[in-house]
Amino acid sequence: MSCPIGINPLTWTNDDMPELGGETPLATCLSEAKRAGYDGVELGNKFPREAAKLSPIMAAHGLRIASGWYSANLLERDVDAEMAAMRPHLELLLAMGCKAMVFAETTGCVHGNRKAKLASRRRLSDAEMRLLGTRMTELGTLMEARGIKLAYHHHMGTVIETEAEIDALIASTGPSVGLLLDTGHLTFAGGDPLAVAKRHGRRIVHVHCKDIRAPLLAEAKAKDLSFLDAVLSGVFTVPGDGSVAYPPIFAELKRLKYSGWLVVEAEQDPAKAHPLTYAKMGNDYLRAQTAAIGL
Repeated sequence: MSCPIGINPLTWTNDDMPELGGETPLATCLSEAKRAGYDGVELGNKFPREAAKLSPIMAAHGLRIASGWYSANLLERDVDAEMAAMRPHLELLLAMGCKAMVFAETTGCVHGNRKAKLASRRRLSDAEMRLLGTRMTELGTLMEARGIKLAYHHHMGTVIETEAEIDALIASTGPSVGLLLDTGHLTFAGGDPLAVAKRHGRRIVHVHCKDIRAPLLAEAKAKDLSFLDAVLSGVFTVPGDGSVAYPPIFAELKRLKYSGWLVVEAEQDPAKAHPLTYAKMGNDYLRAQTAAIGL
């Protein structure tokens, strides 16, 4: 069975910077995602949060919900409190048939603050990593019992950003905690997506296909830009339009018998990067590459 291919609505309208594509209605995001050839989309801030309202909208566009981001604070609250905070989101994803939840620990994060340099993000001590891992494993077990997998999203400007931090998180968590492999964020952090897939492939339950414009990444790092300023500079793009080598990654996913979503996620300024054009570019590239490899 081939992997379903989805897209995040960030291509059209940005959750962290609502001024980017803020005027674009949800109907445009969905109709153009379908027109570009996608099987589904991830949630964004313009989506209804009740399944009774969301289901007919998705059905009308012939699209599925692939997953949706959840901001966790397990370093500041216990598992029961986190589950209570998460419950509405969890119930929505379950009602929409999702098998994985995009999950990131956002205590001390800076990715949504345009004034904050990426270097100012919080870094965890060994004890804090163990605490996070213990709580996350317990939460993941509760989620798994409901039929949905915790897909941990390493992300620039958060406590789990680098390849070494991913290794530490995997070491401190049990198998109930899955991994979201994000090719763009890991490349931005100086990591190797293929190496991580080879080490932790059995944990991968969701994949974000985000590409990097290498010259702009070098410039963003030299200037120590905030995450949002790096986005505005054009550091991210759709797969096939940047420097990430996808065929070896897809070959490894095939070896692992991965069958989850491949989601195009490429924050760009829609005024500079025409959303439908780039959405189609990303879809066409993923379908060609996965067909060639047999993923």
